Amino acid sequence: MSEELRLSARDAEDLEVISAQMQDAVLKVGDLAHLPGTRRFALVANRFRWESEVKRRGWFAKARHERVRTGLHFENVMKVRTRNIAQDKPDGVLNLLAIRFEETDTPAGVVTLVFSGGGEIRLDVEALEAHLSDLGLMRETPLAPRHEN
Repeated sequence: MSEELRLSARDAEDLEVISAQMQDAVLKVGDLAHLPGTRRFALVANRFRWESEVKRRGWFAKARHERVRTGLHFENVMKVRTRNIAQDKPDGVLNLLAIRFEETDTPAGVVTLVFSGGGEIRLDVEALEAHLSDLGLMRETPLAPRHEN
């Protein structure tokens, strides 16, 4: 049994750690939620478990890769803007590449979730506060994300 990951971010450096763990997470548009009443933006994704890449040894060695259902939410969200994301297609699949934070007026700033294909979600936040929690639903997958250098 693998350990569930739980991370929090309150500055850009912390968010880089979350971004690295969420790189190549896949989710559906319907798995995104802006909750203006609580000033929260939340998502649930299938996160590739970069921290547990394990190789099996032997003549017929195959890599064992894992994905885990993960929740990620941001607090203090004042405004949400999207670009190149078809919000009218809840079954549309998104591949998360990175999460960035740009401070605008300390401690306020903009969190940007960058997706493949040019999609972006920009969150105007009063202060950066993000929380990642694995939900314990892990599964093996034969494929690992590949990146061109």
